[in-house]
Amino acid sequence: MNFIPELTWRGMFHDAMPGTAEHLATNAPITGYIGFDPTAASLHIGNLATIMLLVHLQRAGHRPLALVGGATGMIGDPSGKSAERNLLDETTLRHNQAGIQAQLEKFLDFSEGPTGALVVNNYDWFKNFGFLEFLREVGKHLTVNYMMAKDSVKRRIGGTEDGGESAGISYTEFSYQLLQGYDFVHLNKTLGCTLQMGASDQWGNITTGTELIRRLANADEREAKAYALTGQLITKADGTKYGKSETGTVWLDPKLTSPYQFYQFFLNAADADAPRLIRVFTLLGQPAIEQLEAEHAAAPHLRLLQKALAADVTTRVHSAEATEAAIAASQVLFGGGDLATLDEATLLDVFAGVPHLRVLREEMLLELNAATFLSDFTLHKIFPSKGEARKMIQAGGVSINREKVASPEASVSAIQHLAGKYLVVQKGKKNYFLVELV
Repeated sequence: MNFIPELTWRGMFHDAMPGTAEHLATNAPITGYIGFDPTAASLHIGNLATIMLLVHLQRAGHRPLALVGGATGMIGDPSGKSAERNLLDETTLRHNQAGIQAQLEKFLDFSEGPTGALVVNNYDWFKNFGFLEFLREVGKHLTVNYMMAKDSVKRRIGGTEDGGESAGISYTEFSYQLLQGYDFVHLNKTLGCTLQMGASDQWGNITTGTELIRRLANADEREAKAYALTGQLITKADGTKYGKSETGTVWLDPKLTSPYQFYQFFLNAADADAPRLIRVFTLLGQPAIEQLEAEHAAAPHLRLLQKALAADVTTRVHSAEATEAAIAASQVLFGGGDLATLDEATLLDVFAGVPHLRVLREEMLLELNAATFLSDFTLHKIFPSKGEARKMIQAGGVSINREKVASPEASVSAIQHLAGKYLVVQKGKKNYFLVELV
């Protein structure tokens, strides 16, 4: 597999320094790295697009290296930001780094050998690097003019991205590109790393590294190779940023975004976005994707493209078992699947958007009939009156836990509770209510 052509047909390639393609072709295996900022305990969908650059680099016979920015994470990258970041303490950063490394290990092959992946932490080489020593050995090789010419700095000094007044930039964030540049220098010297990659908004920081390597090599009268490559930022067809759901960022950690929510996020992708997303986030080959696209075009209502995308990504991020559970849970809302098989967390995920009613459990011990339960007992949130409840029950329009309520006088006290304390009421075709016994 040829790395850059693979990225190109997938729509993932943005730019590369001259000579990068030739370097990849004639020096295999090369070592290439991407830095990940540990400002959160988990990576998210936007990071996953960047991780896929490392995945394809390894598939092309090269060595991927993931750098967790324990040191630079203490500073904050000004790229794409209009205001200063809050600085995190070392304990929080260490916690975040551990979570990120565990997630990276799901995607890359860390076995020994010339293409085995590595994870490094730049805190390891910065923690004992003195301020004066850094200024003498590194800082003197880049001019302030060079650093101020970067877009991420110019936007912060001259105005915010939305045209408002600039919040300015501290020396701390101004120095970020110098620290990231030295990361490349260190990896180039110690691990023979010759390629840095990242999203397109990282071009300025990445090329600072290649420039710093060049200048340090010239000062030492030696030759050093250093190249840069960036991937496309993942946006929706309308140009807006991809990776947010109605509830916020879509994380790779199941504690922050459940497998069901994760699956639903991709399942709900717009038809205009799905062809690009399946190229970026899956390892399916071009013939398989084009076949799926043809089948999808013939029957768009089946959402075959989205289903293949959601299943593939959820399996690789979580597990095959998590994907099966997410698919089963998804079918619940469309009349299939057994509600009793869902655990409490998944049940709450499935019905997160429906009215959630809480009633006293002991009152359920009374001999309640369906009409009373659906009106008076639930504080008239499902039906305003017993008469309305009777009318719809008699018309066959009410179910509890997927079982049709046969009569307004039918007892509901003996109905088995889901996860020990829930009842799902369906009124008509689309109206759901989740009743919790407390």
